[in-house]
Amino acid sequence: MKIRTLVLASAALLASCGSENGEVLQYGASPELPQKQRGLLPSMTIADPAGWGDQRPVVPAGYTIQPIATGLKIPRQTLVLPNGDILIAEGMGGGAPVLRPKDLIAGYIKKQGTSPVKGGNRLTLLRDADGDGVYEGRSVFAGNLNAPYGLALVGNRLFVANQDAIVRFDYQPGQTRASGRPVRLTRLPSEVNHHWTKAMTASPDGRYLYVGIGSNSNTAERGMEVEENRAMIWQVDAETGASRPFATGLRNPTALAMLPDLGQLWAVVNERDELGPNLVPDYLTSVREGAFYGWPYAYWGPNVDTRVQPQRPDLVKATVRPDYGLQSHTAPLGLAFSGPALGERFAQGAFIGMHGSWNREAPVGYKVIFVPFSGGKPAGPPVDFVKGFQADGKTMGRPVGVTVDPRGALIVADDLSNTIWRVTPQQVPPVRTARR
Repeated sequence: MKIRTLVLASAALLASCGSENGEVLQYGASPELPQKQRGLLPSMTIADPAGWGDQRPVVPAGYTIQPIATGLKIPRQTLVLPNGDILIAEGMGGGAPVLRPKDLIAGYIKKQGTSPVKGGNRLTLLRDADGDGVYEGRSVFAGNLNAPYGLALVGNRLFVANQDAIVRFDYQPGQTRASGRPVRLTRLPSEVNHHWTKAMTASPDGRYLYVGIGSNSNTAERGMEVEENRAMIWQVDAETGASRPFATGLRNPTALAMLPDLGQLWAVVNERDELGPNLVPDYLTSVREGAFYGWPYAYWGPNVDTRVQPQRPDLVKATVRPDYGLQSHTAPLGLAFSGPALGERFAQGAFIGMHGSWNREAPVGYKVIFVPFSGGKPAGPPVDFVKGFQADGKTMGRPVGVTVDPRGALIVADDLSNTIWRVTPQQVPPVRTARR
């Protein structure tokens, strides 16, 4: 009852905050950065969950979308194995203690826009034995995990980034269940755990794993002591587990991927809140070794966040500007680079899963976009690739991880309807492959 009273009281406060700014152009290398807007509480429009019924997401002409798995337990990220099987990481982590009364209010409201299903803490495997696009095989590959998120396969070693550690399984093609218990490679920061997701990818040669570790706060309001080893990307030796900071100042790097051919690490990052509906743009960026990307002292280059005290002008000056803005509060949680199998129009670029906003009046995100690339860099405005997750004030789904199947499909995890979607070009027939 106390929480409900606080929520009802907050409604009046939200109403008094005034309407938010109109839409501003925040995609690309030079997003508009309007004036900061501060208030007691941010504007909020929470997803109102509804079933899909006879509807499904909308894809471009010449493509089809099908659900290949439903009834999951909070699917987050996926991995297509060499034989075409799909692994799904299912789970929900976090649980940071409430710091301020408005955190209690915001947390309660945000929870209304998520799935009521308990996270599975497992990996589920899907198999399409005859290559017809129907994944008739389904099994729990590994259970008793701790909010698994990032996945990487290096040779015969399957790495899983739980919220508190990277663990390793031995893997043989055709396995439907893991053999033996996982071996811990290295511990990951999990104290407080405001941002719990641990994104992961492997270097092209398999020597290193790269792990995204989010901050323990919005803008260091808990103090910098609890931010040790956070808001950064770790480089982890895949053999020994030895780790070091690879790049820092990234508030919440939620998905990582290697750009094909060039072997360059890229990330999508969720930026800070409570500066208004159009600050600060989330972003897609290449990740330079040793670079500092601003958090918490600055954003989008040397734009100072005066809420953080004491300031660090030396770090503000050193802040690297991201490559590509993704609009404020879209919450990108998925990243995958494309290839020719997805058709000529979408052959070269990045797919990004946008979970969707909660802290603005007019919702943004709630879709999968495609950012075209040329010469190893973003080259043009984004294209909506999968949309229609919201309609008539209702929200049927929220995309998270995206994975490109080299046989010609985009795999999309939806953690609101607990569905895995598969998008394919209509002109490409199913590829039949031998299975073990």
